[in-house]
Amino acid sequence: MGELSEGAGEGDAVVLEGIEKRFPGVIANHDVNLRVRRGTIHAIVGENGAGKSTLMKTLYGMHQPDAGTIRVNGTELRFRSPSDAIAAGIGMVHQHFMLADNLTVAENVILGEEPARGGLLDLDAARRRILEIGRATGIRVRPDRLVAELGVGQRQRVEIMKVLYRGARILILDEPTAVLVPQEVDELFDNLRAMVADGATVIFISHKLDEVLKVSDDITVIRQGTTVAEVKPADVDRGRLAELMVGSELPSPEGRESEVGSDVLLSVDGLTVAGPGERPLVDHVTFEVHAAEVVGIAGVEGNGQFELCEAILGQAPSTGRVSIGGADVTRESTRRRRERGLGYIPFDRHREGLLLGAPLWENSLLGREDEARFTAGPFVAATQARADCREIIDAFTVRTPGEDVPAFALSGGNQQKLVVGREITDDPTVLLAAHPTRGVDVGAQAAIWDQIREARDGGLGLLLISADLEELIGLSDRILVMFDGQITAELDPATATPELLGSYMTGARQGVPTHQEQAS
Repeated sequence: MGELSEGAGEGDAVVLEGIEKRFPGVIANHDVNLRVRRGTIHAIVGENGAGKSTLMKTLYGMHQPDAGTIRVNGTELRFRSPSDAIAAGIGMVHQHFMLADNLTVAENVILGEEPARGGLLDLDAARRRILEIGRATGIRVRPDRLVAELGVGQRQRVEIMKVLYRGARILILDEPTAVLVPQEVDELFDNLRAMVADGATVIFISHKLDEVLKVSDDITVIRQGTTVAEVKPADVDRGRLAELMVGSELPSPEGRESEVGSDVLLSVDGLTVAGPGERPLVDHVTFEVHAAEVVGIAGVEGNGQFELCEAILGQAPSTGRVSIGGADVTRESTRRRRERGLGYIPFDRHREGLLLGAPLWENSLLGREDEARFTAGPFVAATQARADCREIIDAFTVRTPGEDVPAFALSGGNQQKLVVGREITDDPTVLLAAHPTRGVDVGAQAAIWDQIREARDGGLGLLLISADLEELIGLSDRILVMFDGQITAELDPATATPELLGSYMTGARQGVPTHQEQAS
């Protein structure tokens, strides 16, 4: 894009000029320019691997630029660590929350910044400060609530409170709406506007273009490591913004009519997972997934979806019955269930889906390492494994210099594409897919949706868990709502709306929706 547009000056909270960041074999940022006006919400959009996260980590002091300058409130600064950025009034809320479940909200907020009086921890002062910030910004949290008891929307508010407590006036939010229902998104946006009115500046990274257009004052588009456009929301629509990002029109999850088969590929009957208290985490859940059928599971995170998948996989103690392809697998191991054709795209790719320090070809083997084509006696058939990995890289457009690159070197979206590709190309009978397009750009979404449709048309049974309600509505043949560990509603995707789904997901409605409710 070249030079910054004219007008950069005293009203700017952040100015980045000519930023370059290189890693072995990869140029993540090249001549990136960014101007963020003070007291605004500034969105940054771009494809996976475009360099957005690298740029923000550079601003936050997690990386040092190889070239270029950083100015904060008119002063040129060079950050050696996040501590330097925090001291300059910059805070970052990461997509993967960093909270200790066994501590209270207040204890999480003050961790590392503990107030003291007379040499002793002053929790009362912390509580007062948290409540003061909440009144000023609308970020209301209960200081003495245990984090383990909080839903995902509340946990996000705690993360935002952590950076505000440390005095941040410039906030970087990485995919903050990825796991929120529409009502929680609206509440977050109200909070962001209140924070801006109170003098804060927000940098907002997102792949959800409707939300970007709704909440931002300015938008910067990054493509292939450099800035390509600065636009106002009023001057573009979703289609134009997608074209700037990926050079093509915005994809849609809506697909052609599917013909659901009669064969039951997954049967779950009375499945129950006990919780730490009296209430089960999964409470007598019963449903079926047929051949060539996508059954969507909608629910705010923390309502039993994760434990449901663990129980189906055989990784959580449970009662009830699970069958795959007509065979009762209730007492079988996870390995045996996978051998029967059960695939899994996990909730958290870092914790469950990848070995971050291992090369991509080794990661492409996970869960498949015992297959005959990948073994040579007691050894791994590395040549075949590398070839298979290259096929996944090509089919799912994983941006990487090669299959020997460690997984941590990829952007989050490209990591996700590798995991999705590994599971789909293994030709499972039943696939548990948790948030398959979380953190991926609009172009990658289209590729994954096409792969899901193609596999479904080939007879795959898919249990789809997603926080993207348009994705659920567009891909599912039926949508089940989980609330408090139970299936509380079944909706027809042909007539359901995100708003109606959100009301069931939050418990505002339960039972079978009427036709008028779904159509309204």
